[in-house]
Amino acid sequence: MNKINRYLFLHFIGSFSSLFSTLFLIMSIIFFIQIARITSIISINLYELLKLYIFMLPRILIFTTPIAFFSALTIALFRLSKENESIVIFTFGYSPKKISIFFFKIATFLSIILLFISIIMMPLAENLKDNFIEYKKTQATINLKSSELGQKFGEWLLYIQDQEKLKNNTIYKNLVLYSPNSENQRLILAKSGEFKSANSVFEMILNDGKIYTISNTLHVTLFNKMTIRTKPSENLNDPKSILDYWRNAQKNISIYTLVSLFPLASVLFAISFGIVTYRYEKGFVYVGIFAVLFGYFTSMMLLAKYPKIAIPSVFLIFFLASIYYFKNKILKKY
Repeated sequence: MNKINRYLFLHFIGSFSSLFSTLFLIMSIIFFIQIARITSIISINLYELLKLYIFMLPRILIFTTPIAFFSALTIALFRLSKENESIVIFTFGYSPKKISIFFFKIATFLSIILLFISIIMMPLAENLKDNFIEYKKTQATINLKSSELGQKFGEWLLYIQDQEKLKNNTIYKNLVLYSPNSENQRLILAKSGEFKSANSVFEMILNDGKIYTISNTLHVTLFNKMTIRTKPSENLNDPKSILDYWRNAQKNISIYTLVSLFPLASVLFAISFGIVTYRYEKGFVYVGIFAVLFGYFTSMMLLAKYPKIAIPSVFLIFFLASIYYFKNKILKKY
């Protein structure tokens, strides 16, 4: 790497690191919210929380890295143009064509890494995440809270008015259970109850209650003690081949492949927006960034159901458009 390439690369890395860290933090928060939803079903400790986060890490990298690359390269070159350093670089005989070749190599390398992560690593991580959640459902204690709607116990929707914690167990008071079966809807009211688990089988022991069964007529049954057993799903996914995974997720393969190819499709746009005559073009750079991001990702989402059409057409349209724009805006001027 010569001195000019090193100089350009350092400016790019400075912009990339700040943008990437910001996007990475935002995406991490979003995925932590998703993990928080999982904790309403299972109980996990800090180590398991980090484990789930690592399983989601490939997806975070796939979406943050391409956007950060495109935006950072545009802004880095724009700053050089603003300070007239790009003109100095040109006077040394280092043409925009050489700059494009240098960053095109970086974009190609980055797209290859992202394709490996999205097509190879992500299916493995998703399979591990799903199996981990299913395993925890069979091992973890039930995470129930009083005065909270939307809780489930197997097929039952569950509401608990109050609870009393004892040394080795928790007694729940005034329970309401509803089973929305299409044939026979059932409603259970119980004054108290407790939950136990043994060998991955969960038991709900209810005391002093009534069962309302609604079919063509209403049946009421009184009970002193009743036990309901349920077993969480143990359908752990068998390790699938990568082809099997993507065969069942054709829409996703369009999205992840095109996102991974975005650095390659947009690198010449970034250079074209970044190299400017600052006096006349200082406001266009941000419009250009937004337009390319919006156009590429909108096209990708609209055609995601048709991977054989979406992947080559969206990528080639933007890649060829970037070459045309680069030749007419940059090479003819500088």
